[in-house]
Amino acid sequence: RLGITFVVVTHDQEEAMILSSRIAVMDKGRFCQVDKPGAIYEYPADRFVADFIGTINMFEGTVESVEGEHIAVRSADAEPLLRAVSTALHKPGDALTVAVRPEKIYISPERPENSTASCMEGIVEDLGYFGNLSLYRVKLASGRIIQVSAQNRQRTSEHKVEWDDKVFVSWDTASAIVLTH
Repeated sequence: RLGITFVVVTHDQEEAMILSSRIAVMDKGRFCQVDKPGAIYEYPADRFVADFIGTINMFEGTVESVEGEHIAVRSADAEPLLRAVSTALHKPGDALTVAVRPEKIYISPERPENSTASCMEGIVEDLGYFGNLSLYRVKLASGRIIQVSAQNRQRTSEHKVEWDDKVFVSWDTASAIVLTH
């Protein structure tokens, strides 16, 4: 019979996600979120939890437009508008953060054809090869550096993008996490 393991995470302990069926994330003695590891990682309750568990790229911005659950966000760090899905009520002018995990981002030397995805152009500043995956640091036109991880699915000694290559980074609208301030 399986028991429930409950871990209170008070400092960066990503290993707790592997060993636990429930995690409580605390900040300054306050419970920020108590949930399953996958829910905390994929659906963080706030900026602290999102930044605390795993690596994440965050873009501060303001809501430009709202169409149902689809929002467009203007950010000084990203051009053009960022797109996200949110069930919360937002209106133009609201301040929020659009966050995206590195493994949710696609990197390509060609602009993707999906017009609903968030897409930005950048330059590969750094590249780390780890066998099963490659980690990229991409500098956007704003000067902002974002992290991208790409699964190495094909057996090859060549990367599809290298240092100093111009690339396009994009992610599906549903992959973005919307965090209010």
